[in-house]
Amino acid sequence: MEKSDLLEKFILSVFSSPSPPSKTIKRASSRSESSNLFGYLSLRYFFSPCSCGLASSAYRSARVLLHQGMDYLDTRRKRHFAGKIFTAAFLTVVCIFILKHSPGFSGTSVFSQHEQGVTHVLVTGGAGYIGSHASLRLLKDSYRVTIVDNLSRGNIGAIKILQELFPEPGRLQFIFADLGNAKVVDQIFAQNAFDAVMHFAAVAYVGESTLEPLRYYHNITANTLIILEAMAKHGVKTLIYSSTCATYGEPEKMPITEKTPQNPINPYGKAKKMAEDMILDFSKNADMAVMILRYFNVIGSDPEGRLGEAPRPELREHGRISGACFDAARGIISGLKVKGTDYQTHDGTCIRDYIDVTDLVDAHVKALDNAMPKNVGIYNVGTGKGRSVKEFVEACKKATGVDIKVDYLERRPGDYAEVYSDPSKIYQELNWTAKYTNLEESLKVAWKWQKSHRNGYGTSSAMSS
Repeated sequence: MEKSDLLEKFILSVFSSPSPPSKTIKRASSRSESSNLFGYLSLRYFFSPCSCGLASSAYRSARVLLHQGMDYLDTRRKRHFAGKIFTAAFLTVVCIFILKHSPGFSGTSVFSQHEQGVTHVLVTGGAGYIGSHASLRLLKDSYRVTIVDNLSRGNIGAIKILQELFPEPGRLQFIFADLGNAKVVDQIFAQNAFDAVMHFAAVAYVGESTLEPLRYYHNITANTLIILEAMAKHGVKTLIYSSTCATYGEPEKMPITEKTPQNPINPYGKAKKMAEDMILDFSKNADMAVMILRYFNVIGSDPEGRLGEAPRPELREHGRISGACFDAARGIISGLKVKGTDYQTHDGTCIRDYIDVTDLVDAHVKALDNAMPKNVGIYNVGTGKGRSVKEFVEACKKATGVDIKVDYLERRPGDYAEVYSDPSKIYQELNWTAKYTNLEESLKVAWKWQKSHRNGYGTSSAMSS
């Protein structure tokens, strides 16, 4: 049992009064639920001064639990109340003293200090699909990583895996917080010595954006403004921004270059373009090192099977085509629904550029390594080759070994016929090129993870907001 569990158990035991067995069982069950957080996060994360959002959330849960364990209306226990408070206060001081002198506790977090030779990267949305893979790569390359995520779409299971892979003090820190809260974001920046920001956090479904446009403008555009304000206030000068090919809309010419006009046709693309514009305007007078990566359709999983994509069940209908293919192959859904067969393409279905997530995070790391003060780099991240939806489905059938049933439906609002990249600029300037370009192989890797994680990470709802 971890020290945080012991401390919480001790405090609860001091305040809890004797009660019938049925009440004891109920209280134990409540305690187990409220302590879920303690089982995932090590003590140094809970007591870290920069984990204010996480600590206050856990404290609120504990506070409610303590109230449930007390009977204010029972006059027979009132005479013991003052003594319990005194005992709890005294022994809590003793516990804090012991914790402060334990090897795992430090009054000043290493995350709050700049260290020569160590680059501290804030990864927003690091519990999500792409953000978790990027965090894995950064940690593997000896970066210091702080992940901030509200887990509305991310997975605490991904954080747990990263912590297990990199348990050494000073390597990884997780902060449960919402980027829409400017005060909390400011406090996070104030209490951490960040050298760079990788900003992934965003809702990212084209179809959903047409149904809930304001949510997308709040989550993408407004939250990016909050990040920029915090960076400006606290002197963080390097930003790697996760953008999208959706900012281009439906260009007249293919392939898409970085000079292709941006005319987004859905709220997701529009919100991302607005965020890009803010970043570019801000960087002109702020001596910023900015890299904007506009990437295409992401597929795949960690080749070693440690991480994968695990969208929440209620979002699957808006998700990636690969997820729908896997759901059909596993029998979760009756078949695959292909929306649109009348596009002006060789087989009538949409054409997309599919980029493996491992290649994508490699591009982010190369962008970080090459970011220069007073310089803005904008790059397309794709393979340079378009594949139709029908071709994708056939590759998925081969990767899974399942003859997936396919239903062809009308177009989805906001979609466009053909999108694929010209990645020559990122190759020339950052020496990056996609390596995992075999569509079937990327799908096989992802399918292997999906088969062994039928319920995703299994703990994605533990701390959802």
